[in-house]
Amino acid sequence: MKILVPVKRVIDYNVKVRVKADGTGVDLANVKMSMNPFDEIAVEEAMRLKEAGKATEVVAVSCGLTACQETLRTAMAIGADRAILVETDVELQPLAVAKLLAAVAKKEAPQLIILGKQAIDDDANQTGQMLAALLGWSQATFASKVEIGDANGQMRATVTREVDGGLETLEISLPAIVTTDLRLNEPRYATLPNIMKAKKKPMEIVKPADLGVDPAPRLTTVTVTEPPKRSAGIKVADIAQLVDKLKNEAKVI
Repeated sequence: MKILVPVKRVIDYNVKVRVKADGTGVDLANVKMSMNPFDEIAVEEAMRLKEAGKATEVVAVSCGLTACQETLRTAMAIGADRAILVETDVELQPLAVAKLLAAVAKKEAPQLIILGKQAIDDDANQTGQMLAALLGWSQATFASKVEIGDANGQMRATVTREVDGGLETLEISLPAIVTTDLRLNEPRYATLPNIMKAKKKPMEIVKPADLGVDPAPRLTTVTVTEPPKRSAGIKVADIAQLVDKLKNEAKVI
């Protein structure tokens, strides 16, 4: 079984995000970038399935700038066998990414695609669902546990997912899309020997045009602003005053 793992290059989660002075976007100058944490979990889960003998090959794929090669090398240092970069300097939105990944999936023919449920830069939580719709595959989102088995000669995945009311267990046929949640696993650290080995692993670079996809954005960002500063708290004398302020000042009741 081949597993495809999309990974995204994002601002490191430890970095405080700054908005550009002109309000056109987020300032990326001299900012540390890293792999999206949810995608790290996806790579780790793919490696665990391979180590368990359920998968034979793990392929990492990313879409974006040339600098995304660094993120793919990190995925290969964790254990991915090879990588594919869909290189473009166009601003990529979830639908465009889903179309690019769908084209790569049709070319690579994986039985399972595992990706993070969302990216920490836009928090869109859309790409996995759009990809499943474009391919017409089964999908299981927000996975906290994934098991692969064989039922009547057909490969199937049993996925436990987190929902508002607790846990839900789905059984889906492969090929399928699975998006990862935080509690699925604890990603491993890439060791120095594996980092060195990753430099020699193959990486294919393609353009959106090679895949027959137009990645042009469909949405326009009008302005980007920082959230308002948090105001200082106040003390109230009694419950009646608290209710009055919540109702007439905060307008929350």
